[in-house]
Amino acid sequence: MVEILQKKLPQEMLEERALPGVQPLGGDDWLRLDEAYAAQMAHRRSLLATQRADVYWQDAGAHIAAREVLSEALKLLPGLGFEVSDTECRCPDGQVVPLDGDAPLVALGQLVQEDICILQKRGDEHVLTAACLCFPASWRLSEKVGRPLIGIHDTVDEYDAGIARRVQRLFDGVQVGRPMWRYNRLWYDDPELFQPRSALSPRRIAPGEAEAAYQRAERQCIVRMPESGAVVFSIHSYVVKAAAR
Repeated sequence: MVEILQKKLPQEMLEERALPGVQPLGGDDWLRLDEAYAAQMAHRRSLLATQRADVYWQDAGAHIAAREVLSEALKLLPGLGFEVSDTECRCPDGQVVPLDGDAPLVALGQLVQEDICILQKRGDEHVLTAACLCFPASWRLSEKVGRPLIGIHDTVDEYDAGIARRVQRLFDGVQVGRPMWRYNRLWYDDPELFQPRSALSPRRIAPGEAEAAYQRAERQCIVRMPESGAVVFSIHSYVVKAAAR
């Protein structure tokens, strides 16, 4: 168990909102750094080095979209304290990450705290075609790849047909330069960020507020890529002690 904590949750993630709870977002605000950057990145890089098959997957047809996602992210990184060249990127923690590999999301996964999922329109639905997911909160990437939104969320009790239609309309309608965001918050008794769990073995009944030692939250952004039209679903994970929520 690795304990990596932020001091507190962002204020905008403390307000109660009805599902799906989506709000507008500034065009360049889908990537953020916080005080847990160095520790989270060390954990991410270790997972990518030792358990790559568990945290990374890409459909053969998603490479162009993945390259675009990396390119769009690199445009924002100098404003966050990164030094970017044509071949490498120096991170705020001093690590240097090569950019000339054949797996764009693996490179991006070593640069930013966000997990990155790429969804592309296949018929009437958006399908998960690539992802670098180092910090799953009780789900397993291998069980979600290649599936549409409704299939990805089929284990979420609150994700009924009405919400499914609203989310699909959101993914259809999100515009370039006008991303959206939402958040969730869950009680956990284990601070580990890498918590894959099969749908066949769902998480036991979560601890309540009175019993939980930690609160875990995800800042989730929905971003349209300008060239491929792919949609990025980014996830910035926070874990705080229950008393600091």
